Amino acid sequence: MKVLMLAGTALAALSASAASADATTEAAPAAAAAQASAVAPDNILLKDWSGPYAGVPPFDKATPALFPPALQFAIDEQSREVQAIANDPAAPTFANTVEALEKTGERLDRVLSVFGVMTSNMATPEYQALDKEWSPKLSAAFDAITLNPKLFQRVKTLYTSKATLGLDAKQDRLLTRLYDSFVRRGANLDPQQKEQLSSYNQQLATLFAEFSEKVLADESTYIAANEKEMAGVPADVKAAMKAAAGKQNLPAGVYAIKNTRSAVDPILTFADNRALRERVWRAFVNRGDNGGANDTNATIAKIVKLRSDRAKLLGFKDHADWRMQDTMAKTPDRAMDLMVRVWPAAVQRVKEEVADQQALADKLGHKITIEPWDYRYYQEKVRKEKYDLSQEELKPYFELNNIINASYWAAGELYGLDFKEITGTVPVWKDDIRVWSVTDRKTGKQVGVFYRDDFAAEGKRSGAWATTYRSRAGLLGDDIVLGSNNNNFVKPGPGEPVLISLDDSETLFHEFGHAIHYFLSNVYYPSLGGSQRDFVEYPSQVNENWLLTPEILQRFAKHHETGQPMPQALVDKIQKAQTFNQGFATVEYLSSALVDMMLHRDADGVLDPDAFEKKALAEIGMPKEIVMRHRLPQFNHLFSSDSYSAGYYSYLWSETMDADTWAAFEEAGSPWDKATAERFAKYLLSTGNETDRAEAYRQFRGRDPDVKALLKRRGFPVD
Repeated sequence: MKVLMLAGTALAALSASAASADATTEAAPAAAAAQASAVAPDNILLKDWSGPYAGVPPFDKATPALFPPALQFAIDEQSREVQAIANDPAAPTFANTVEALEKTGERLDRVLSVFGVMTSNMATPEYQALDKEWSPKLSAAFDAITLNPKLFQRVKTLYTSKATLGLDAKQDRLLTRLYDSFVRRGANLDPQQKEQLSSYNQQLATLFAEFSEKVLADESTYIAANEKEMAGVPADVKAAMKAAAGKQNLPAGVYAIKNTRSAVDPILTFADNRALRERVWRAFVNRGDNGGANDTNATIAKIVKLRSDRAKLLGFKDHADWRMQDTMAKTPDRAMDLMVRVWPAAVQRVKEEVADQQALADKLGHKITIEPWDYRYYQEKVRKEKYDLSQEELKPYFELNNIINASYWAAGELYGLDFKEITGTVPVWKDDIRVWSVTDRKTGKQVGVFYRDDFAAEGKRSGAWATTYRSRAGLLGDDIVLGSNNNNFVKPGPGEPVLISLDDSETLFHEFGHAIHYFLSNVYYPSLGGSQRDFVEYPSQVNENWLLTPEILQRFAKHHETGQPMPQALVDKIQKAQTFNQGFATVEYLSSALVDMMLHRDADGVLDPDAFEKKALAEIGMPKEIVMRHRLPQFNHLFSSDSYSAGYYSYLWSETMDADTWAAFEEAGSPWDKATAERFAKYLLSTGNETDRAEAYRQFRGRDPDVKALLKRRGFPVD
């Protein structure tokens, strides 16, 4: 069990993983003895994973009925393991307390790995009901560990005398982080306060599940359009939406536009019918904000108030102050400083982009004023006019399989990882999941197993994410990593090629950067395998850079019909347009990050979400032509768990390191420079959280990251 994550929501998808290194430790038999005190019932979810690759999850055997007994047994088993440590009559040692804790809850971790897939990728009403029922129970179980006074006393005893324990640097860091985590999560509270804290956490867990369920319900709706309204929409997009209409039993000639980003964006970009664009845009931006059963505003208000009350109970000024304790930024002010540094230049660029769009609309005789549902449509026309470049010109060269192969080839060239497809040899959760074996090119050693769930589906949450089901951890003897990438690309009609946009291709490379991170991660203690929130997006954002390198484009950006590589003239156009539309991209994202931080710095926590959002956007000077990438009523990052709350800024924090890291490759003379890639892997990708992340970056780069690299990349003025 990753003991530093005890009070986090147990069902949050993981973006990074634990891993392994050499060490010799004293045996800690307490947890093993406790585990043997009960025999697991005959439930496939409770059995050790079997099959190849040191065992793989039984995804194909999971049913809703199996989870309640499996979860209860695994929770009880973990409780017995922890109680054995807390009540150990022997004096606390690093081995019988800290290492013993690291070994607890392995069975529960396995059950939750499968449960997380079912609730995120296959969320039927039955699984949604289970999520709502078991989230508070799991929260209570983890609180029972964090708030156990005997257990905390053992940890505290070790922490206060750690200078005399003969610990190495990694053990010292693990003990320090463990102690800090216990304190931060309420271990020093009195019994009545602990009871109140656990009540807050359980209520929040229920509300997180409720929020997710409501947003998914709105995202499962469709906007219907007829042939005339779909004028301008690319043929492959239309084919996919006609196929979706057929599955919904809609009349012939009707297209079904699912209310998710991957379906909506092509309509907003290409549909000539302005009324359709507006209808689609309003449906999308108002998810969770329509009144009725799926409205999330009341749920959000409860979450924000509970977070505020919890932060005060724990001795912090507000939720942001509490959440920022274990981050690279350390304080809300530092995160805000970075965002405020970038915001004015981004807003100014939006004004320039809107002026260009309005001028073109006027030139075309379109008697309109640019509105949010027009932005993508006219930006595409401006791109064509300025750079003779359009997304439709690019899309035939970005066939999904080719881009997948491109990502694997790059990982091989940079880090020596080889991928061989093994689909059909291990269990999966639905028929279109593909699986790869991952090996080390130099040694031939098995590194991991990689699952791909690329297509949007009923019951699958929106967005894109990476998950690990087993992480590398030397202490546990776990060496073969099991992980996945999960996207929401639109599945085409029968026989149609899977063409994805440049943005989708960047998303694929982004999520695969998480995969590279967890396949290379190589730590000993499980709790030092993860990363701080504002670091975890860094490896994935770095990986996006390789997509548009000449080597990738020449080898893999091949026309899906002719097989010919992308012409050099088209490559040149892409390079020239690198900073195009950066105002929109930055403001769309950064407005969400700023509102997140402003929301969670409110000490009272009493708000009307819609009113707060409107007021906050007015304060920061949000351009009226753009809407937040994630409005509060559908902001899953913030309200489906605590994971990204007061932390959405982390993408910008990570991108600051990412841009500076890419500059290191440029300074070395090549994006494929072996020495730079090896240094990047050695200090930053393989080390998990064994060392301070800021210090690890300095070891890699020789200095702290320079924000000027980020501003230069986005085409903004550099002071």
